[in-house]
This record gives sequence, structure tokens and C-alpha cells, in this order.
Amino acid sequence: MVRPSHKELNAKLLAALEAVHGNRIRVVEPGVIALDAMELGYSIRHELQMVLLELLNNTGPDHYVGWRPPEQFYEKRIRNLELWAFSVHCPRFEAPVYYKFSLKNGYFYLVSLHTCRSGAKQGS
Repeated sequence: MVRPSHKELNAKLLAALEAVHGNRIRVVEPGVIALDAMELGYSIRHELQMVLLELLNNTGPDHYVGWRPPEQFYEKRIRNLELWAFSVHCPRFEAPVYYKFSLKNGYFYLVSLHTCRSGAKQGS
């Protein structure tokens, strides 16, 4: 069986939505996310939760663009956790957006969030 399955992706998206809805959000690399937020035209300080809710509400399993099986991250806080990467069009933004996250203990760990970069299906 190829991982992740449609069912597994649905479960991850629901867990992510629950964590973000509860404002249990951690940003792995704040400087990088802040620069990408400026490029996308939103405030990481005031609008990140709303942006993530909009993205998650517009994302389904078919938007998954990550590795099969999912790659693992090596940053200390989320070491060896699986990364979930999605590319989706959200009405807030003109271009499709790529975002990647991990989940741990009911928290959503944002790894990447930027416009889709041409030529790369996977990556950050």
C-alpha cells in the first residue's frame, strides 16, 4: 500500500484544522514564514490563523504534493515527524499556495507557506 492513503490524508487535514481552530500553532522558522507572508500580503502576527483556516478549508487529499511515504523533518522540535505538503488555490491569494506542516501533541507546526514555485511539485 502506498502511503499516505486518502483516508490518512483526510485524518491529517482534520487534525490540522482542529489544532489551527484552537490556535495551537507553532511556526518552525518564523523569519522564513514572515518573509513569505510579506510576499503573499498578509500579517503573520495578525492573520496567520485566519490564513491557515482558509487554506485548510480549501484543501482535500487530492491537493497532497508531498513525498510517498511522507518525508521526515529534522528540526529539533519536530524531529522525525512526518511532513504533510499541499498545494491549493485559496480565494485570498491570486496564485496557488504551497504549505507544509507537521502535527505533534495536538499542535500544528508550520514549516512552509508560500506561493507555488514553478518546476517543483515537492519541496519547500
